[in-house]
Amino acid sequence: MKSLPLAPRVVGYLIVAQLFAFFCGWTISTALSMAGIGVFPSSWDSLAISRAQRQAIASLTADGDGAVRITPTQELLSEIRRAPHMRIAVFDKFKQALPGSDPVLVSILTPVVGISPTHVHFALPQDDSFAPEGFMAPMRTQFGQLHVAVHGQKFLWYDLIDAWAFDIKVLAAYFATAAVLSTATAWFAVRNGLLPLRQVAHEASLIDMDTLGNRLTLDVVPTEAMPLVGAINHALERLDVGTRRQRLFTANAAHELRTPVAVLAARLDAPREPNFEFQLRRDVWRISHIVHQLLAEARADEQTLPLDELVDVAASARTMVDDAALLAIRDGREIEYLGPSGAVFVRGNKGAIEAVIANLIDNALRAEPQGGSVAIRIGENATIEVIDHGAGVAEDDRQTIFEPFWRKSEGASGAGLGLAIAKELVTKLKGKIWVADTPGGGATFKVSLPKIV
Repeated sequence: MKSLPLAPRVVGYLIVAQLFAFFCGWTISTALSMAGIGVFPSSWDSLAISRAQRQAIASLTADGDGAVRITPTQELLSEIRRAPHMRIAVFDKFKQALPGSDPVLVSILTPVVGISPTHVHFALPQDDSFAPEGFMAPMRTQFGQLHVAVHGQKFLWYDLIDAWAFDIKVLAAYFATAAVLSTATAWFAVRNGLLPLRQVAHEASLIDMDTLGNRLTLDVVPTEAMPLVGAINHALERLDVGTRRQRLFTANAAHELRTPVAVLAARLDAPREPNFEFQLRRDVWRISHIVHQLLAEARADEQTLPLDELVDVAASARTMVDDAALLAIRDGREIEYLGPSGAVFVRGNKGAIEAVIANLIDNALRAEPQGGSVAIRIGENATIEVIDHGAGVAEDDRQTIFEPFWRKSEGASGAGLGLAIAKELVTKLKGKIWVADTPGGGATFKVSLPKIV
């Protein structure tokens, strides 16, 4: 559904607000008048004046010689039966009472009508009400403009609607003028008030992937729009950070893959050595390992991991130890599992947990001196410890080691992705990962996951 522009909506709201204010004001002032409060006290019967005048006008007839008189209609007669004290008088343009007019009203109002009043409220001597019940005003009829006077009319519930409609009709010129002025004023105000937002919109249209560092100007924005523009700037900042991270990721990935691919190409071009097939498999494994690490990092960034699986951390750790055993033996190292034989359950994602353990084992085997032993310990409280006896991790490096592609030196093995992926996955699993010293030398990577009670 297409949204309306702001200016027409503001104009519409203003007109509705004016009508609502008029209705509320009319209702309150009428109620105060009925209660005798205010300059012009009134009564409920006064709301029937318009209906009584219409009945009087409908009763006007002309004789054969053109003389106008009051001949009550059936409606008027029925109304008089309901309100037996109701009186009607009509005066012509010569200020003479028409035949059929009530003599009491004629005697009282003849001197008044001589001055041609626009309208007059009056009371008869016998009236005991605090408010005048009579009313006379010039009105247009089929016989020209005549003064119509009524007195003693009785209220009916729909006289409220009639009185409200009459006042609306009287104030029609005001409402028309107010609507025109409101439209013009609101249109001018909105159009000029939105100029700063148009400037900001122009700035936003110029932002692309190469200018994500730009921010929308807040100085010219109205106070009401500052939260929106501020939120857009924060979104641009997050996009800028994410884009720079992706670009760094892509550049580093290309750099990491370039070397093993070049080595593989050179090996294919060089004369075949006796261990050519073994070296070729090792190069392919290295490239495959980097690709898998990159894919794992990309999937972690997508935040699509289901985290509601019931996972036995002990069983997953034993599986990862079994898978890494042959690799450890081939490289002249040992690996052992230390932990309960029973299950240790957590709520999370089995693939993610196994990826974390596998990456930590791979990192530990690289750090472990040849002939050494790597241990994987699972605690009863769902903690994971991967222990090596290598060079350890300096205090200053214990935060940066979890950054993508971080390596202590260019000569270090690996792509620098394993710990970053482990950190990313543990965070998504609502756990914590950190590194501590291994007694006697080395590093112990610890993971704490929420255990199911």
